[in-house]
Amino acid sequence: MTVETRLNDVNIEAVGALVAAIGQDRAKAKTTWSAHVRWQGGFQSTARIRAFPETHSDEPPALGGTDTAPNPVEQLLAALGNCLAVGYAANATVAGIPLTSLSIDLRGDIDLHVFLGLAEGHAGFDSITAKVHITSPAPAADLEALHHKVTASSPVGHTLGAAIPVTVELA
Repeated sequence: MTVETRLNDVNIEAVGALVAAIGQDRAKAKTTWSAHVRWQGGFQSTARIRAFPETHSDEPPALGGTDTAPNPVEQLLAALGNCLAVGYAANATVAGIPLTSLSIDLRGDIDLHVFLGLAEGHAGFDSITAKVHITSPAPAADLEALHHKVTASSPVGHTLGAAIPVTVELA
């Protein structure tokens, strides 16, 4: 389906041009993303991503921080929510589904024993739950199909849901 008008404030023409370019040259689908993080003292750090202003990170007081910014696990939840939001907006637009509102509430459970050095094992989230709230005049069946497509294609969702190699090297 080709969307002629700008729906959901998505520039679908740009996405379509990328899809066409990748269709002609599969190598264009391989991308690399990066960030540079610099410690600022205590539990504070800043991340530089492309030419954007730095994003800050800190821990809440209970974890020894000064609570000046979200902590890394909160940022991870936000990254998943933001990725899902992009997926819903893009796929709804391609399908011609108008979105009146979209919000995503995310929660994750972590047992701090490993992080605090009190046990060995898994230090990360035990589970993550995202609850998606969509308001749209589209039929429920269309929203279910949209939901399935988004969850089947979310890069951050797939990264979190699969065991992927992570290499951390001391340079």
